[in-house]
Amino acid sequence: MDLQDRLTAARHRIQEACRRSGRNPEELRIIAITKYTTLEVTERILQLGVSDIGESRWQDARTKWQTLGALGTWHFIGHLQTNKVKDVVGKFDYIHSLDRLSLAEEIEKKAAALQTAVNCFIQVNVSGEQTKQGVPPEGLFTFAGQIAGMEHLRIAGLMTMAPHEADPEATRPVFKRLRELRGELNARSVLKYEVTGLSMGMSNDFEVAVEEGATWLRLGSVLFGS
Repeated sequence: MDLQDRLTAARHRIQEACRRSGRNPEELRIIAITKYTTLEVTERILQLGVSDIGESRWQDARTKWQTLGALGTWHFIGHLQTNKVKDVVGKFDYIHSLDRLSLAEEIEKKAAALQTAVNCFIQVNVSGEQTKQGVPPEGLFTFAGQIAGMEHLRIAGLMTMAPHEADPEATRPVFKRLRELRGELNARSVLKYEVTGLSMGMSNDFEVAVEEGATWLRLGSVLFGS
């Protein structure tokens, strides 16, 4: 299968998951995770109509962004160190890995200096795995309250990574819990606006994530191969 065929197949699987769960496919966006691909392949996926590009390291993304930056919407999906914020803010439209106050403060500082605003997803470690980053679920509301007054940082949604399971169905409780946390965050009115996004679901489990309410899917190998 070439890239066009894999993209068509992935979109079909998304549509079927939406049909099963009574959702509108237009509520979902694919982020093409291009961190292991070439500049040429990244350009090709943009030409095929996937306008959202995900990268996890500025060093790897630099050449792609410098060449193709104006053609798409760029998402930073990796763990972000505070000393790397300067490389990301002003280039990436979304940051999916906001997980601590020091990082929020640095993003706010840099965004203010550039007179811009950054869309961020709060990363929540729903599964509790030691190897994963993220705010623990019980700390979400306190953390959201701490950053609520930051004028240059907008919370676009919540993000999580489920464990890699042989049976994708086993990931469902993780995705369901993130959706519930979003509902509770909005019900408590911790922020001054409604949080709508759910960045969850990767190549191994995206159909379950769709059924549980995902709005952003982070797809790599299902599009580009292993």
